[in-house]
Amino acid sequence: MRLPRSIHGRMLALSVATTLVALPVAGFAIGGVLDHFVTRNIDARLGDRLRLLRAVVREDGTIDRALLDRSGLATAIGADAVWRIDTPGGTVGVGLPALDAVPGRGPPGRPERGPPPGRGPGFGAPFDLILPDATRVHGLMLELPGDGGRVAVAVPRRQIDQPLRGAMLPLLLTLAIVAVVLAVATLVQLRLGLRPLRALRDRVAAVRGGAAADVPEDQPDELRPLATELNALVRDNAAALATARASAANLAHALKTPVATLAIELGDDPRASQVARIDATIRHHLARARGGTVDRRAATALQPAVEGLVAVVAALHRDRGLTVGTDVPEVSVAVDAADLDELVGNLIDNAARHARSSVQLSAAVEGGMAVLTVSDDGPGIAAADRVRATDPGVRLDERGDGHGFGLAIVRDLAALYGGRLTLGEADGGGLVATVTLPLSREAGTGIAGY
Repeated sequence: MRLPRSIHGRMLALSVATTLVALPVAGFAIGGVLDHFVTRNIDARLGDRLRLLRAVVREDGTIDRALLDRSGLATAIGADAVWRIDTPGGTVGVGLPALDAVPGRGPPGRPERGPPPGRGPGFGAPFDLILPDATRVHGLMLELPGDGGRVAVAVPRRQIDQPLRGAMLPLLLTLAIVAVVLAVATLVQLRLGLRPLRALRDRVAAVRGGAAADVPEDQPDELRPLATELNALVRDNAAALATARASAANLAHALKTPVATLAIELGDDPRASQVARIDATIRHHLARARGGTVDRRAATALQPAVEGLVAVVAALHRDRGLTVGTDVPEVSVAVDAADLDELVGNLIDNAARHARSSVQLSAAVEGGMAVLTVSDDGPGIAAADRVRATDPGVRLDERGDGHGFGLAIVRDLAALYGGRLTLGEADGGGLVATVTLPLSREAGTGIAGY
């Protein structure tokens, strides 16, 4: 059984599984105990009747029929019982077949089969039998000393089954009530037990969103070390982010002047446009590094950005016969235009370089986020390598001219704006990359159908 991914789901599933196993086992065990007690009560009554039958057998093995008639033994045994006496001197009885055909007898010559636990000598050996008229009976049989024969008495099995059925209904109702009580207790326990974990989750979300600076370390014993490590991680991330921003700013500064000089030297050369694009990119990242944050009030139309990038990629791969299909609604995302171009461009470029013949782009709106999906019909990425594929500089396929930064850039930009990148397997093979991006505040209601 595959357990759910959540702790709440796992604990609930284990509790349900345990209850589903324990209650039937308890029902069978209690039913067995009830059967044992009812059967012992019936056997006690049968033992008394068996001793009456034994009293009419003389020591030489003959049946004292006069005593049998005078004592009214048949009436004393009961109208619901069947009985039989088999001796060398004769046979008498009602309902039972020859006793040598009754299963469960002791070995020939044995004077008496061992009685059940708690019963003394003369009690007899229990047996169950189906009579020719299909009546099931339960009885006791006793082998007499020497070669004196056997005596047996039995009653219909329903005398045991009916009390059991009468007791099982209340038992099942009781077990059902116990199951409901256990279910309620489990839900209450899970809710109360996992409340600190939910509070910690909300606090971490507040830290990530900037509403809180750290996580309270006044937690239950099991969560206190986690809270401490989270606070350490927050501090380390803040220091690493500051270092990264400083490094980005320094790099941008270092490249800014040489690029500007190169642009001047090229003058009207057609390559100057590419240099200008490099210069604009450097300026953009320098400004973002200086600001230390992103503009979440930005609004960029997704459809034009995608169509423009698709046209460029399709032109670059025209000699391969690559087709790029799009299905993107008119929706605006809260992402800077340059960042959106970089993010979508890397996704399309990565898909185009690995696709065999086609790339498909689609977008939809789910849960207040724009979901952009790019799939290709290439070899795809194995599930074990998908997380590593988004690490900077990692190239799982050494062919081609990639540098291994495309998916890492997409991941970082998406995370910067509160989205995420996930990799999966496309239908029929290939890679499907899904990016979620926040909708802009200017997004209208015309996208509700998506």
